[in-house]
Parts: sequence; structure tokens; C-alpha cells
Amino acid sequence: MSLKSRLKEQVFIRAQQIVPQHRLSRLVGKLAASENPLIKNAVIQSFKAKYGIDMSIAEQSDALQYKSFNDFFTRALKAGVRAIDTAAESIVSPADGCISQIGQIQQGSIFQAKGQHFSVDQLIGDPQLAAVFQEGEFATVYLSPKDYHRVHMPVAGRLTETLYIPGELFSVNQTTAEHIPGLFARNERMVCLFDTALGRMAVVLVGAMIVAGIETVATGRVKPSGCIELKQHAMDLAKGDELGRFYLGSTAIVLFEAHRMQWDAAFTANSTVRMGEALGHRLA
Repeated sequence: MSLKSRLKEQVFIRAQQIVPQHRLSRLVGKLAASENPLIKNAVIQSFKAKYGIDMSIAEQSDALQYKSFNDFFTRALKAGVRAIDTAAESIVSPADGCISQIGQIQQGSIFQAKGQHFSVDQLIGDPQLAAVFQEGEFATVYLSPKDYHRVHMPVAGRLTETLYIPGELFSVNQTTAEHIPGLFARNERMVCLFDTALGRMAVVLVGAMIVAGIETVATGRVKPSGCIELKQHAMDLAKGDELGRFYLGSTAIVLFEAHRMQWDAAFTANSTVRMGEALGHRLA
């Protein structure tokens, strides 16, 4: 890497540390929620052009028909655009995106990027709830700005708990993953815990800089607070059902118990995935 590139990275990381993360995110959130036609149309058009959004797969293909940027960003897809793998033993991707990392959790440690790891205990926020995942499997899926931003069920299961964990709001990308220790376990997040035919499963929705909110089917739009909030649930969801969505996106991390499932060897770091695509399978 050139000196110029290294200096650029250092400036970017430093800016992440000194910018008022939550204040900036709240400000962007207000803009994204605006239903003023002049504001929302200008923002949508700019975003659509910058990221090359494919509206042909959206249920509402006219971008300007959405009442706010938030509605546009969390747009539904046309029926049948994302087929859910129907094999009984399959485990599917929870979202469109790119795999940041995938593999085994070793001694309670999850690989983040070169030289960086974080613990399951830190990610889940409760050692008792995290205990079953200590030697399990994980997949981290990054949702880029151009992606579909709803998160779906990897397998059928019963939602038993949701755990909101306040935190920082660093940007989530390759640069921050390589330079911010414990990035995913430091950022604000919503932990969803399930009982499944494979044992316990967790799906963690991780917030990021200017992510204006996280929503789940059980909790609705999460209202950030300064404390951990654990809620008990009893909600059955089928494989492929919508679990939640990001208002300006980030990352979804899926965890399974040890010796219950196996990832498909075709998927490695930087693999592109689509919601509903088989990522792995249940072990006999």
C-alpha cells in the first residue's frame, strides 16, 4: 500500500473516532424520514444515481413514488425475485450482500479481519445467552448501500428473545474492520435469539455510522437508549420470512451451535450472496 493510501486510511479512522456519531446519525435520520417532495426526491435521485440502484426488481419500480427516503431504502422486492432454497436441510443467506467472514468460532472468538477478532460474549452482550455459541459457526454478511435492506430468516425458528445493546456507530467496511478492534461488538446492535431444529441460532443486526435505525418484526423500530434491553418473545418464523430491516444499512451476523451445521465451501470472504440462497446445510 502506498504512503498516500495509508495516510488516507489513518485520516478516515481518526475521523470515525472524533465525529459525533450519534448526533450525525440522528440528523441523517431526520432527513431520511422527510416526506417533503423536494427534499426526498432530491435525496432519492442522488442516491439512486450514485449507487446504480436496480429498481426493476423492486415491488414499486418508480423511485419517486416512495413517501420518504426511508421507504425507498427499505423497499420490498417483487414476488419471486429472491427464491428461498426449499431443501429441508438448507440454511439460507439472511440478506443480499457480501460475506465479510465465514467459518468456525474458535474458543469463543469470531474472526473480524486480519489481526482483528471479537468475542461471542461481547457480541451477544450476555455470557449466559452466548455460551451455546462458543465453538459454533458464524457468517457475517455486509449490506452495501445498493443492496436490498431487509433481513430474513436463515432457517425456520421460534424467536425467544431480543436484546438491544447500545454502542458506538463506526462505519462498517473493510477499512474499519481491519483497524477498529471489536468493531461489530462495539457498535449498536439488536440480537435476535431463536430455538430451531439445529439448536440455538442468533441473528445480530449491527448498526453503523448514519444508520438511522434498526427494525425487527417483534420490536418494531428500535428507539436507541443508553441501556441493554432484553425482551422475551414467542414468535414462530419460517425460513425466508422477514425478520427485520435497516434504515441505511450495515451488517447481519448469523451464529449457530457447534456440530449442528456446515457452511458450503464455495462461500468465503468477499463472496457475493443473495437472500434465500443456500449458504450451508444441517448436519445429520
